[in-house]
Amino acid sequence: MTAETTTQFDAKAYVNGLAAEAKKASRALAAATTEQKNTALTKAAEALRANMARLVEANAKDVASVKDKGKPASFVDRLELNEDRINAMADALDQIVTLPDPVGRVLHRTERPNGLVIERTATPIGVIGMIYESRPNVGADAGALCLKSGNAVILRGGSESLNSSRVIVECLAEGLKAAGLPAACVTMIDTTDREAVGALLECVESVDLVIPRGGKSLVERVRDQAKVPTLLHLDGNCHTYVHASADLNKAAAVLANAKLRRTGVCGATESLVVDRSVAGDFLPMALDALEAKGACEVRGEADAIKLDSRIKALAANDFGTEFLDAVLSVKIVDGLDEGIAFVSEHSSNHTDAILAEDAGAAERFLNEVDSAVVMHNASTQFSDGGEFGMGAEIGIATGKMHARGPVGLEQLTSFKYRVRGAGQTRP
Repeated sequence: MTAETTTQFDAKAYVNGLAAEAKKASRALAAATTEQKNTALTKAAEALRANMARLVEANAKDVASVKDKGKPASFVDRLELNEDRINAMADALDQIVTLPDPVGRVLHRTERPNGLVIERTATPIGVIGMIYESRPNVGADAGALCLKSGNAVILRGGSESLNSSRVIVECLAEGLKAAGLPAACVTMIDTTDREAVGALLECVESVDLVIPRGGKSLVERVRDQAKVPTLLHLDGNCHTYVHASADLNKAAAVLANAKLRRTGVCGATESLVVDRSVAGDFLPMALDALEAKGACEVRGEADAIKLDSRIKALAANDFGTEFLDAVLSVKIVDGLDEGIAFVSEHSSNHTDAILAEDAGAAERFLNEVDSAVVMHNASTQFSDGGEFGMGAEIGIATGKMHARGPVGLEQLTSFKYRVRGAGQTRP
């Protein structure tokens, strides 16, 4: 039964009710053993595999709906689930089971001269609101990460993935039941009413943190309207910079992967930056490598167009655009200083890479480009919690407070100070 089946739907009351239940559940989850949490995840993974046909069927309804609305192929790709992707979701849950429990870690310990023993200890944050668009697997990843880190989570997926999200949350609920944990540890806002998002952003009584994961407009809305603390995942305007010292064959292969492996993910390269000294040789190689992977429209300024007639004229604001599609902008620069300056000016501070054999140039790029993830001789599409050994991620944080880069288990904890004494009094 969806939320709107009530006669007069009150989005604020509905969300506040979910959040109050999540708050109660968070206390039980904070006290849960590692064994309980791992049992919940293992059984949820089993439920995902057992309900694969049902999930594929639900997802097909979602996909058909967005195709009818004329959404681009990259959007459909982010939404679509198949057996391989569902198995990957389940595998991510199994991997999270193998990771250490982040709750209760002693982050620092000191014994004072007066005998007091002070420990800074990792604790759950509490209740997390997760707002995301199109990619239904985000719900499974977020639910699993929050569960293992002792946080209750309220999922608010995009309306286009509602059918898929319902099945995923039901599978997570099966795991919670098997572990003897409240179903409200992982719940979803089952409505397409946009007012529900606003209600979640203002739910200061019960929600401790909101994490948005989606397009720029969603993140900006959360940033501007939230009364609850937020952990922002901004757009992925990612760059790959080909330095004069690059191995050009290696660079062409890395670029093709960074752009076209999956164009709709936030770690996809959107802008290619090339040193002028190698641009004449590299750009034709790069376009050949891209064409071998599939169609990709490459746009550049006049100096780039002169080097390869396949390059089209740059459109307004292309250098500032996260395309999330088979489109790539090209900028030719005069050396490392200009390359770093261009990336720093146009990057959204998500993920940027340098392809170079000069170790000194690579170190300068890694040190001076102030993005959450900086890479040397690797595809930007490795910017992913699973690839970083986190099992999964709840997002890529591009700010500088609390967490930065892929947000996994450790980043979903706060801390408290535990002080143990033997009757000391302060003079």
